[in-house]
Amino acid sequence: MRTADEVFAKAAWRLIPFLQVLYVTNFLDRVNVGFAALSMNRDIGLSPEIYGFGAGIFFIGYFLCEVPSNLVFARVGARVWVFRIMLSWGIVSAAMAFARGPVSFAVLRFLLGVCEAGFFPGVMLYLTYWFPQSSRARFNALFLAAIPISSVLGSPVSGAILSMNGIAGLHGWQWLFLIEGLPSCMLGFAVLSFLPDGPQNARWLTSEEKELVIGTLARDAPPHGNFRAALGDPRLWLLALGDFGIVLGTYGLVLWLPQIVSGMGYSNVTTGFIVALPYAAALVAMLAIARSSDARGERVWHTVLAALAAAAGLVAAAVLHGDVARILALTLAAAGIYSALTTFWTLPQSFLGGTAAAAGIALVNSIGNLGGFAGPYLMGWLKQTSGGYGLGLAALASGLTGTAVLVLAMSRALTVPLAGGDTRPERLETP
Repeated sequence: MRTADEVFAKAAWRLIPFLQVLYVTNFLDRVNVGFAALSMNRDIGLSPEIYGFGAGIFFIGYFLCEVPSNLVFARVGARVWVFRIMLSWGIVSAAMAFARGPVSFAVLRFLLGVCEAGFFPGVMLYLTYWFPQSSRARFNALFLAAIPISSVLGSPVSGAILSMNGIAGLHGWQWLFLIEGLPSCMLGFAVLSFLPDGPQNARWLTSEEKELVIGTLARDAPPHGNFRAALGDPRLWLLALGDFGIVLGTYGLVLWLPQIVSGMGYSNVTTGFIVALPYAAALVAMLAIARSSDARGERVWHTVLAALAAAAGLVAAAVLHGDVARILALTLAAAGIYSALTTFWTLPQSFLGGTAAAAGIALVNSIGNLGGFAGPYLMGWLKQTSGGYGLGLAALASGLTGTAVLVLAMSRALTVPLAGGDTRPERLETP
């Protein structure tokens, strides 16, 4: 019979690559507006401030629907609900090609947020059905690696698609939305065949392997709690503020980076390749940080130091002169942001169980993702006000610094079980 580690490795090989592909399309459809903006803003009359508002309003729809969507995810199962999420967001993403001005642009971005709500926290919850806490940073990282992968692959492709301007009477940015929205729809149908609701439904696990996974996770799980217990736990709200700082930096950077690089004088195609570089470095960094975190059984300092490194990179990009120096600074920022994100998500996973996990993880993500509205809007407003990107980058750095302070300040409290749960022992690796 296989050992527990062998069974978890088998599950990872079956699930993680497929989940990565889903998240690549998810993130790409969320942020490809950053490349579309290189020509779309002029074509439909978007100022920097209006673009920042419209790009960010995605997260208002996301915020409003995140918790309800994740509760439905927990009730009906991953297979059906992920299918619904992917099909609807693919359709709306493709419909972005028909934006005609500021109002239609903002409405479609809002609807895209509504449709995508529940995917990320749903997968974060789903991973707790399969993998123990001791290795969760590594498996989180393998899934979250889809974010930089989507940018490494998507940036050159998006830059190239923009060159299709005029084909069939469509602008290049219209082709961008149409082409990149289609895979999400098709993958939604693949979910119905390839994604089991949990170990008990996995046809590729033997009965003994299913029992081993379920038994191991039952002993490893944090105390179960209800939604009310989660809402009354101050750690949840503090983690939501911490996530806000990370997401502020994530989307403030990713939705403006193409314009920052293009502003250095590069063509759309060259911009695509240059923008891919920071995310390639981020991919390597986040996997290394996750492995280090699991090996040392430590979460807090890995999150704190990564967030501070990201803040330092953003400040350096704001004050340095010269294209190479600024791109290197932005590379440090991207590496720090995604590394912090990887270990940050082990924190709520470690003390939330049962219904509290479904609702609590979604609540942290929904409030945190308001940073996805604030970051792009701040960048646009400060760009329009000051004429440059320096103040905006400094604002993003302040959010990441706040995250580091919050996580460090509450590190001891993270070891306390969720109030209102059962009395089973929990495991949490913190200093």
